[in-house]
Amino acid sequence: MWTRRELKERAKYFLRGIYWKAFWVSIVIALATGGSGGGSSGRGSNSNNSNYDINLESPESSMYIAFFIVLLAVLLLFLLLRIFIGYSLEVGGRRYFIQSAQYSDNRKCFSFAFRGENYLGIVLTMLLKAVFNSLWYLLLIVPGIIKSYSYRMVPYILADNPNIGYTRAITLSRQMTRGHKFRIFVLDLSFIGWYLLGLLALIIGMLFVLPYENATNAELYLVLRKNALDYNMCSYEELQLVQMTEEYA
Repeated sequence: MWTRRELKERAKYFLRGIYWKAFWVSIVIALATGGSGGGSSGRGSNSNNSNYDINLESPESSMYIAFFIVLLAVLLLFLLLRIFIGYSLEVGGRRYFIQSAQYSDNRKCFSFAFRGENYLGIVLTMLLKAVFNSLWYLLLIVPGIIKSYSYRMVPYILADNPNIGYTRAITLSRQMTRGHKFRIFVLDLSFIGWYLLGLLALIIGMLFVLPYENATNAELYLVLRKNALDYNMCSYEELQLVQMTEEYA
């Protein structure tokens, strides 16, 4: 059974020699995952009282309509960037931290995520993961949060095998996180103090916590992956694991 202290100690140890590179990779991950679009809605009303009629030809109305169209265009652009670029950048970044935690070759992780079939597998799986999670959020906030933890390992699984298939990736993530979701939630909470300190340091200090958190999450995935392999939830071949360190084998 893993502990927060153990994961964090491992993360700090392997970050010693690669912190600045891990910092820039973390910035890329933050930009890639922070591009989620928001929703907007409009309402109209009818009344026989002319005082409440909306004159669509007035300068004010034209300005509001133009602003609304620009806003929708910007949101759509961010959504498209998130889907067609952000997903692969996120998975490539996760692969970098996984490889680094195993002291394996961490070069070309981003190009790996944009390569041919890898790219298509990543985009499709991450998009369906987002759709499924959004549907759960439509029910209630709490089920959506729980499911977000169930799907937490999907980008890490794709970092090992982008072509595992969306159904298998989501199912395996659910199996890996079963019985661990609350402890992962507590692990997330344990970084709040660091982020508050970063907030006091002119907000920029928060960025320097990102490599630590990403490295810890990579260590978490390696532990959950080992459990999955030990309990035959998946195989080495399925995750395309050719070389593994003895610690995680």
